[in-house]
Order: sequence, then structure tokens, then C-alpha cells
Amino acid sequence: MKARSNFLWSVRRELWEHRSSYLAPLAIALLALTGFAFHLGNWADAMRAVAALPPAKQVAVTVMPFGLMTSVILVTGWIVGVFYALDALYAERRDRSMLFWKSLPVSDLTTVLAKAAVPIVVIPAIATAIALTAQLLLLAGGAAMLAARGIEAPLGSVTWVQTWIAMVYGVAVHSLWFAPAFGWLLLVSAWARRSPFLWAFLPIFAVWAVERITFGTSHVGTLIRDRVSGAMVVAFRGDATREPITQLAQLDPLRFLSSPGLWIGLAFAAVFLALAVYVRRSRDPE
Repeated sequence: MKARSNFLWSVRRELWEHRSSYLAPLAIALLALTGFAFHLGNWADAMRAVAALPPAKQVAVTVMPFGLMTSVILVTGWIVGVFYALDALYAERRDRSMLFWKSLPVSDLTTVLAKAAVPIVVIPAIATAIALTAQLLLLAGGAAMLAARGIEAPLGSVTWVQTWIAMVYGVAVHSLWFAPAFGWLLLVSAWARRSPFLWAFLPIFAVWAVERITFGTSHVGTLIRDRVSGAMVVAFRGDATREPITQLAQLDPLRFLSSPGLWIGLAFAAVFLALAVYVRRSRDPE
């Protein structure tokens, strides 16, 4: 029970110290809603022609602005998570606050797991909640504008609940898929004495360049590309990178959970986090 309490308080502490984890996605959502509000009338006029399209095309055109806004908010969350992970363990050594936190009855394991939970679980959850709220506001504003102009609402052609379930599912599978990347960033953050960003990405680029020049192959590049976008391939049916996800039938959780890439990635994430715990335990403040 104490370990659980320490973990939850550690996560709260991370959110208190890193307000960008929720302020950045919120700012992007507000900008997107403001931009849409300025073009709401043009969007309503464009919706007049949607009713003449085939049903499948109606859905694709209708959900496009919602999908674009959601994608921008979620991508912002992932980017914030990358910079958070690179700074999480490095900053506490740089400003020597590590001495204070180590004086508390919180283990290195609890601390590292709490820091790992922020980019893998907490930030995606916050970004998803913000994106869902923004979609609801966008939907309400769009429906009101269409009604005011007497336009038959094509919004009813979309199964919104299924779309939102698919969004939550997509965020969850990406969190698991990106876990080894965040584990690696936390390990570098715990180990690097200077410039953790360079230490995180420069060795990968160097290995890719050496392989490309020496052997003429690109296995490292393929591996990186698969870790960035592979979740869309294994977790969804069809071409999820081009088609809007609006039906539960497009989800394929069994194939995702049986994917070797998922479990190999989680194994690497566990190794990276274990090494981060060891390094934090043995590394002195700068």
C-alpha cells in the first residue's frame, strides 16, 4: 500500500513540476478550436455538398477536421513526452534536487517507474481527454451552425461513439508500442552528463549511417520506421494510415496483442528501465 502511495505521489510531483505535459496539448486544442471557429461558416457551406456524396465518402469528409485536430493534439502530447523523458532524470542531477528526493522514503525503482508512467500513460491520457473534449465542442458548434443555416446535418452519418472508442484504442496501442523508445530516452537521461538529446539520437543516426554506407542496407532505418508507425499496421485492419477510423470493425486487437514486435519492444522497455534504475542508484549529482 505504501509503495502504491509513493508511486501516485511521485506521478503527481512530476505533473506539478512539468506543467507542459497538459498545458501544451491544451494550448494546441484551443488554437485549433479558435481557427475552426473563424472558418465555421465556410465549413457549414462546404457541408451542403456532402449530402450528395456516397455514404462512405460522407463519413470521410465529415470526420476530416475532427481527425486532423485530434492528430495534432495527440502528436503534441507524444512530442512533449519525448522531451520530458530526456529531461526527467538528467535535470534532477543537474540542479542537484536528486539529493533531496533521495532523502525521502521513495525507492529508485518507484521514482523511475513514476517518471516512465508520465510519457507512456499520463500524458497520452491527458491528451486524449483534451482531444475528446475538443471534438465534443467542435461537434456542438458545427451542429449549431448547420442548424442555423438550415443544412441537413451530415454529422449524423458518423458513428461518433465508435470513433471515440477507436481513438482511445489507438492511443493505448501507441503507448505500448512506444514504450521501448521512452525507456531508452529515460536511460539516456539517467546516464548522460551533458546533452542527453544528442546522446539519445546521435548514436542511432551513426549506426544507420555506417550500415547504409558500409553494407548498402537499411535494417536500422526500417526498425526505426516500424517503431514509429508500425502500430497502425498491426493494430488496425485495412490502410489505417489513409482511411479514417470510424468503425470498431477496423480495430484488430488480437493481431496487435499477438505481434512479436509488441512483446519484443516491451522486453526492451523493461531492460532499459531496469538499467535506468541502476544508473540512478549509482550516479551522483553533477
